[in-house]
Amino acid sequence: MDFNTINYLWIGVAIVTFLSLVIFKVKAPYGRHSNEQWGPMISNKWGWFFMELPALVLMPLIALIGNSEKNELSYLIIVLWVLHYANRTLIFPFKLKTKNKKMPLVIVGSAVLFNGVNGVLNGYFIGFMDPELLDLYSFHVYIGIAVFFLGMMINRWSDRKLISLREKQQGYQIPRGGLFEYISCPNHFGEILEWCGFAILAWNLPAVTFAVWTFCNLSPRSLNHHEWYQEKFEDYPKKRKAVLPFLL
Repeated sequence: MDFNTINYLWIGVAIVTFLSLVIFKVKAPYGRHSNEQWGPMISNKWGWFFMELPALVLMPLIALIGNSEKNELSYLIIVLWVLHYANRTLIFPFKLKTKNKKMPLVIVGSAVLFNGVNGVLNGYFIGFMDPELLDLYSFHVYIGIAVFFLGMMINRWSDRKLISLREKQQGYQIPRGGLFEYISCPNHFGEILEWCGFAILAWNLPAVTFAVWTFCNLSPRSLNHHEWYQEKFEDYPKKRKAVLPFLL
């Protein structure tokens, strides 16, 4: 089976996963949806750490040890990947203000698989596939960088906003301000935007595969969060969407 076929199959798995989660309204048991019915539990903070660690390690390791020729764009792709996952692995989990919160090990295991496969695909392409080297100064690279950092800013601002709400008051509150006025999960929207930008600047199949997976993974979670907010708060804004402003 060739490398491209593996990517297309992985995209197929993403689409099937998305349809299954949306049609059957499966709620991934983490955060506010966490429960012990899914088996043994682990600390929420350490669960996030172990979930994100494979992506942080595997992609740059495989990309750098590979014998393919690399240029400035290759190293930019690696740096941006590490920039995102260093935050998600080493900083974000330990900022969480969820005392004694736990998540099921099955969620950690599935995320390890998800991040491991995506890390390997993207690292292998850079390290071993001898891709046609694109110019760092290509127009699509500028667009991709702009979209990537816009998404990163939205994601991190939204995470800080949600964490600050937990610091000020016990329990969940209606988040307000910025993109929260338009969607329930701007943190997820920002991450989707990040990896769309990454796919634009990288201009390769594994990066597109990961962008598709990010949307298929995060948008159903956003719909679950949105429904939860609507059920919990009678005064929840009626016009607010879940993850895509004015659309979804």
